[in-house]
Amino acid sequence: MALLFAFIGFLLFRLPGAILGYFLGSLVSNTRVYTKFGGTRINTRDFELKLLTLASLVIKADGKVTQKELDYVRRYFVSAYGKERANEVFRIFNNELRKTDVSPAEICNHFAAFASYESRLQLLHFLFGIAQADGSVSEAEWLKIESFSRYLRVRPIDFESIKAMFIKQVDGAYKILEVDKSATDAEIKKAYRDLAKRHHPDKVQHLGEAYVKAAREKFQNIQKAYEQIKRERGF
Repeated sequence: MALLFAFIGFLLFRLPGAILGYFLGSLVSNTRVYTKFGGTRINTRDFELKLLTLASLVIKADGKVTQKELDYVRRYFVSAYGKERANEVFRIFNNELRKTDVSPAEICNHFAAFASYESRLQLLHFLFGIAQADGSVSEAEWLKIESFSRYLRVRPIDFESIKAMFIKQVDGAYKILEVDKSATDAEIKKAYRDLAKRHHPDKVQHLGEAYVKAAREKFQNIQKAYEQIKRERGF
């Protein structure tokens, strides 16, 4: 718990750019534990710290840090890596951030270089989950995530699909399925099949149970959008 409060304090009282300072220090870490992300073996600690950094930037995007957002991140890391590992990541994060600055673009470009497209989509879903943890996603938060999506080389239509899962909007079900409201029934059915295949939880199974659970939630949102359109159209 002390580590979590240290993390909160750093978010509240230090310059946003300093959050990224862990990066170069983590690159020279002697840790040789690896995980598979998008089919590529990477240093697990690097991956965890980069993910935590992006999470921190989303939390601070609207100028306020809420306990619900911090709890969401902590639960996610504990679920993904276990309590001991999560505490270690928070500790390293707080100790390493003072060293130097690296831009979010560099972190996202690093992910884009080795991560599968499906894994990058799951990252965006995770970041939107943080933003929504306090009850709603602010404009500042989704704009921050959108900037990450460009560096992650995610197609705008895919970003809008994930965004529509968290922010209610007119014709949101169609946005989730990535089709216009004027699309034919056949086009909608095809879009659903393509998205269901692309976002299937098996695509991120190598990342661990926490990521699979989040992928299931995304998969269910796609199914709900499809069922809604089916009811409205009667097919």
